[in-house]
Amino acid sequence: MNKYALSDNNLELLVEPAWLEEHLNDPNLRVVDATVQVKLWPFPRIVSGVRNFRRRHIPGAVFADLLKISDPKARRHTFTFPKADRFAQFMSRLGIGEGVRVIIYDERENMWAARLWWMLRTFGFDNASILNGGWAAWRLEDRPISSQSSTHPPSEFIPRLRPELIVNKEEVLDAIGEKETCIVSALGRRQHRGERNEYGRRGHIPGAKNVTAWEILDRKTKRYRPEKELRELFRPMLNKERVITYCGGGIAASSDAFVLHLLGHQNVAVYDGGLLEWCKDRNLPLELGE
Repeated sequence: MNKYALSDNNLELLVEPAWLEEHLNDPNLRVVDATVQVKLWPFPRIVSGVRNFRRRHIPGAVFADLLKISDPKARRHTFTFPKADRFAQFMSRLGIGEGVRVIIYDERENMWAARLWWMLRTFGFDNASILNGGWAAWRLEDRPISSQSSTHPPSEFIPRLRPELIVNKEEVLDAIGEKETCIVSALGRRQHRGERNEYGRRGHIPGAKNVTAWEILDRKTKRYRPEKELRELFRPMLNKERVITYCGGGIAASSDAFVLHLLGHQNVAVYDGGLLEWCKDRNLPLELGE
């Protein structure tokens, strides 16, 4: 058992590979791979992780394709939150609903797993955890893999929206300068300082603190860093009444939001539009530097 704060219904938010291997045959367990691959060669692009999943995955796992689940009317590859009925349809097909426990992993930095976890939580499903270290930790420990496809009987996912967990640009703008609200950028340090321009304008939302979605992990195992280290990284945010996390489009932001929730903060929201939306509006402020 980990030493992090637990959710309101006393479920562990993180599970270790050893625990998962012991419980792979539990009939009410749903193991879900949520990987999205970011390819840089021969040109930058974002692709579903389903091809790798078909070749090898944790035994019994099913695949949640975030490229398909996200809002189809939004700008391509922004991963915008879908409508409740669309999300419910995808989860029901995966066998996710009342009475099951969901363990989510990905092949990268846990952020895609965190994104699906945050989506589930936003739509009212709390019986979900993230596999600590994901695929990287699973393989480093030489745990079993499979290429066989798995399915579960369709379930009925009933969405119960928690709108306070997702904010829009107007809410972020109103939060700038609020004494008891802390805005957190989960992007890389160079992007945060304005040394890189990936979204059309340079800089970060005024007043935002920077805790990147990569520094919260152990580089080798991809596990989250020890509780003491995470509390130090997020110390300025843990002392605020409210926290809003953001990144380019809500993915890395979900990872920071997950850790804040893991540490016991009860009022965290993700800015879903991120800099992809913010930078398009020239009237919205940005600042350079730390």
